[in-house]
Amino acid sequence: MSEDDLKKYKDFMHDLANAAASVTLKYFKKPIEVLSKGTKLGTDFDPVTIADKNAEKAIRELIRTRFPEHNIMGEEEAYEDKNSDYTWIIDPIDGTRSYITGIPTWGTLVALQHKGKTIVGMLDQPYLKERFIGTTKGTQLNGTHIKTRACKTIFEATISTTDPLQLFNGEEEQDKFFRVAAGAKTMRNGYDCYAYAMIAAGFIDVVIESGLEPHDIQALIPIIEGAGGIVTNWQGEPVQSGGQVVACGDNRLHEQVIGLLNTSV
Repeated sequence: MSEDDLKKYKDFMHDLANAAASVTLKYFKKPIEVLSKGTKLGTDFDPVTIADKNAEKAIRELIRTRFPEHNIMGEEEAYEDKNSDYTWIIDPIDGTRSYITGIPTWGTLVALQHKGKTIVGMLDQPYLKERFIGTTKGTQLNGTHIKTRACKTIFEATISTTDPLQLFNGEEEQDKFFRVAAGAKTMRNGYDCYAYAMIAAGFIDVVIESGLEPHDIQALIPIIEGAGGIVTNWQGEPVQSGGQVVACGDNRLHEQVIGLLNTSV
């Protein structure tokens, strides 16, 4: 893909982020009806709001107008299959639990895939006015290049997950997470997609999660990889459809974490 094509898609990410922000900020920290889509992992609560739905509608409308031949996959609406090599993947509010509790660690995630490979990813946190855009050429926060930090062992690491009690698939996965976390210098949980952004920015070293959907992780892969990090499943293999995810800022740490997750006790 040419530099001009890549720039075209990166520039368009700003339009998508602005359109979503006009919806999400209108409802954030305001009384809002919260519905549940059903069960999710260890909880019977999977929240959704009008902000989620309308933000995705705004993003989809822009994509349909600018790139009508492209596929669109989103969390809240049906897959639009145009038989294209390009697919946009949307999570209008990643971290709806944070959103409805007034905590600004949620974000709007948009990824663009070409032939199954994510080439551009965007995380926008409009309340904090932080916008992360990543490609294989690098990752920027509000236009400034950012990098992960060196961290070669778990004993030096800051580790994070969104919810160690409810958002793992049972006790076995919980135990594996806590096995890794027990050796970490610091554990800070509850940040949803924002924790991954902090890996890219060099403030967190490892995120371990499970039960993710494609829209939860695809935008974050180029953001972390473009900053020098790595994102895989718990076996160290590429993550395409979600599930179990490990993200690290340092490949040496990643190798250790994968080993700990797969060590029998």
